[in-house]
Amino acid sequence: MRILDISMPITENMNVYKDNAAKRPVITLASDFSTGSTHETKIEMNVHTGTHIDMPLHILENGKTIENMDLEKVLTKCKVFDFTRVEEKISVEHLSGKSISEGDFILLKTKNSLVQNPGKNFIYLDKSGAKYLADKKVCGVGIDSLGIERNQPGHETHKILLSSEIVILEGLFLKNIGEDEYFLIALPINVAGADGAPARAVLLA
Repeated sequence: MRILDISMPITENMNVYKDNAAKRPVITLASDFSTGSTHETKIEMNVHTGTHIDMPLHILENGKTIENMDLEKVLTKCKVFDFTRVEEKISVEHLSGKSISEGDFILLKTKNSLVQNPGKNFIYLDKSGAKYLADKKVCGVGIDSLGIERNQPGHETHKILLSSEIVILEGLFLKNIGEDEYFLIALPINVAGADGAPARAVLLA
């Protein structure tokens, strides 16, 4: 068995959503051996930093929060689909040619994983693709960008998926992952009441 880490490292200079500097984590030294008997680090960051899970409350008023998540949905078999040739967005026409069944967790590999920083023009999942996956009754969707959508004013992709209780896993790093079936582990930090949480995501192959 191989363990394939598909998580983004958390650093002060890491990629953040649309290069918004205010979203970069702040990591400071709380104490070291010159000031005490322990070494401790303090981190301040948005719960949607790096590899993370979106919960319904992120977009839907009165939506569920992270402590209410069904963890079986992120301890599951998954399918990685290679869309690295797709430009701009993944739509229903791209997904309809793939083998997708009810209960699948789908990971979308795009050219986001092949560049150092996709910036504001990252590849995303549009509302037609989200509706297709919702109609297929998948349990989750992951993507290698820090947002599953962009430039959709009504947040349609998020709303379609989250209202169907489909897990959204963002900020994956899939450069070295081939199109195949794997076992996904992506457990979020249990921050009670939060609209999302960082996760350490790995694939077992």
